[in-house]
Amino acid sequence: MDDFEGKVAFVSGAASGIGLGMVKAFLARGMQVMMADIEEEALLKAASTLDSNAISTIVCDVGARESVQDAANETIETFGKVHVVCNNAGVSTGGLIDECDSGDWDWCMGVNLMGVVHGCEAFVPHIKAQGEGGHVVNTASMAGLLGRNPGWTIYNASKYAVVGLTEALFEEGKIGGFGASVLCPGAVRTQIYHAPRNRPERHGPQRSKPAYTDISNDLAKGLDPDIVGQLVTEAIIAKRLHIITDPRFGRMVKKRFDRIASDFDWAANSETLRISGSPGAIE
Repeated sequence: MDDFEGKVAFVSGAASGIGLGMVKAFLARGMQVMMADIEEEALLKAASTLDSNAISTIVCDVGARESVQDAANETIETFGKVHVVCNNAGVSTGGLIDECDSGDWDWCMGVNLMGVVHGCEAFVPHIKAQGEGGHVVNTASMAGLLGRNPGWTIYNASKYAVVGLTEALFEEGKIGGFGASVLCPGAVRTQIYHAPRNRPERHGPQRSKPAYTDISNDLAKGLDPDIVGQLVTEAIIAKRLHIITDPRFGRMVKKRFDRIASDFDWAANSETLRISGSPGAIE
């Protein structure tokens, strides 16, 4: 997508943070936007501050497939089409593997991963059927590229999955006529640390911590969400697969890939693989 003027965007998690930043960036480029969020009061308040006739709002629980399907139908009914879909809603939960229960897993994976899945299921068919091009932006995290953080097992698993899903979706888009990007932010000034306030009752009480370590100070010093929104529009035009908000993490990601490369070297010299005649083992 090179031209945003007159196009339609859907953004989940739009009441605050990165979601609201993307809404502002899309409006600035002449788009119409459906703002979705699970928190109705915050959603309506955010919409009122934008003072725009180009927006509409809908309460949406991305962890529930039917809710996202309803949001997709409402978007098409309201605006006629959809071109950019931002599966952005996310939550944070922390704790060692034995400190989390099934409710923690169901909630975090249900929003962070299945929320993305539900968004793709509901909106991609519309984008493909329209034949006008489009773009899907799935919000992951730098945690989806790094990992190795004790106490973040659920969160990391959900974000790694979103990266993998989007990398495959990027290739599908070459067939289906749309683009795809995965947003991997570092520290951004958002309310994700307070995500348990919106945890549905179906997942039971919060057993785990909102985060294994207190990240509130880091978030408070993080990047302005409005800048992230502008970066997303720039990345869509540039057809970037991975949208990085903090390039300084590049050194850490490189170290991760270096560690993986060393494991390949170890396997190539493995006595077990050599004896078994496995392809790739060094004789």
